[in-house]
Amino acid sequence: MSQYSFLIVHGLGGSGPDHWQTWLAQELRQKNYHVCYPTFTEFDSPNKEVWLKELTAAIQTIPENQQLIVVTHSLGCLLWMHYSALNNKRIAKRVILVAPPSPVTVIKEATSFYPVPLEKMNLSSTAEETLFVHSSNDPYCHQQHRERYMNMGVPTITFPNMGHINAKSGHGKWSWILDQCLAAENATILV
Repeated sequence: MSQYSFLIVHGLGGSGPDHWQTWLAQELRQKNYHVCYPTFTEFDSPNKEVWLKELTAAIQTIPENQQLIVVTHSLGCLLWMHYSALNNKRIAKRVILVAPPSPVTVIKEATSFYPVPLEKMNLSSTAEETLFVHSSNDPYCHQQHRERYMNMGVPTITFPNMGHINAKSGHGKWSWILDQCLAAENATILV
């Protein structure tokens, strides 16, 4: 068994069987990694406080002797940012925040997630490394809103024309994210 565990956090509506997160969970399990991939309550109309409790419960299932890698998508990114704002204990080696939605345009199904805490200090307190991953044409986070994440001083990658980086935009199997997860053992963010 590896010294790493993975926590995969879905966004609004869940990820479903064709999403890269589901593919990633399967790939990591096949490589004998411990993977926690919870389905949060009421994922079509989530409540931040409920999801924070469920996230905390999921984190408690991670073996204490393993380092944690967290991979989030969309609203799951905002959930992690709220979790980080409430906790100042380092629990993760690496956090990869994929396709966070706009931090200022409120998603009507997820109003409890706003305002979004946009402070690097919060992310640094809970993870050794954090990486934002954006798409240049994400319909949920336009350029001027992506810049708010970029201004946090956290490493950021923007891929060209990948939509919301989900199954709808053609991202079921996504080898880049698997490589990022496996690179944890080399302690290197691949760009």
